[in-house]
Amino acid sequence: MSKRALITGITGQDGAYLSQFLLEKGYEVFGVIRRSSHRGVEDHRLRWLGVAEKVTLLDGDLADLSSIVRIMQQVQPHEIYNLAAQSFVASSWQQPILTGNITGVAVATVLEAMRIAKPDARFYQASSSEMYGLIQEPMQSEKTPFYPRSPYAVAKLYGHWITVNYRESFGFHASSGILFNHESPLRGIEFVTRKVSDAVARIKLGQASELRLGNIDAKRDWGHAHDYVRAMWMMLQQDKPDDYVVATGRTTTVRDMCRIAFDHVGLDMEKFVIIDPAFYRPAEVDVLLGNPAKAKEKLGWVPERTLEQLIREMVDADLARHDHARHGGAA
Repeated sequence: MSKRALITGITGQDGAYLSQFLLEKGYEVFGVIRRSSHRGVEDHRLRWLGVAEKVTLLDGDLADLSSIVRIMQQVQPHEIYNLAAQSFVASSWQQPILTGNITGVAVATVLEAMRIAKPDARFYQASSSEMYGLIQEPMQSEKTPFYPRSPYAVAKLYGHWITVNYRESFGFHASSGILFNHESPLRGIEFVTRKVSDAVARIKLGQASELRLGNIDAKRDWGHAHDYVRAMWMMLQQDKPDDYVVATGRTTTVRDMCRIAFDHVGLDMEKFVIIDPAFYRPAEVDVLLGNPAKAKEKLGWVPERTLEQLIREMVDADLARHDHARHGGAA
């Protein structure tokens, strides 16, 4: 009998890539999806990867414990991947309570549903490098102290520690991946890498004339989502649960990331990038650089795609989207 996986946040970037990855491994894949007036549109990432018809979507809401319990009773999953969150850092200052409830407290909701309905399942929690915030060490590992600098990061920290607590309190096979920034052509347009790739594509096609950004000297450790979902799965195949930093170990400024994108289409970024104070964060995270040594040693995980490959892939995808829309298709 094939394994069954239950994914919250299945319609997001990571959920779509993880669905594709698990289907290729022969899993039955089920996803929790909130009721929405946009039904039929929200699965666009799954459709982009060609897997929308191969997954089963079930109505549920992380704000409603009963719905998650019922879904777990119905699916009886072997593995549970909690990827759902209000995941845009900038919005967390505007919606701090929602972010706290869905990104943080809802992790306890999923764990409680698991405790009630499927305590022998294996659980993955999507933790975040944003938890390090005001960094306490130049390179962040599993032992680096946390110092969150946004409501999103604070919520993620709750989700991280409640996962540790359930592991230690109830013997759950519950692991957290402290994932550093990971991107792809499926990244939301509000995130800086996709904002850049989309703007570069539109400028190249003559549909835009500028790209407005905030702090382009902020440094991040960027990888490809396709590589990072593989690490999630690898964690749940281990005999013992644990927490792992998933990162490339290479840091790059937003400025240099922009340069890669503009160079790819033969444009000079200095002619198009405008610094706009409106895009600065209330509390900035200046540098994030992950140490993936533990994941490499214990999981055998290493990233397969470089930042340059990632950014070029994103720019090419946005060029294709806008070109298709220009000729009468949907973007």
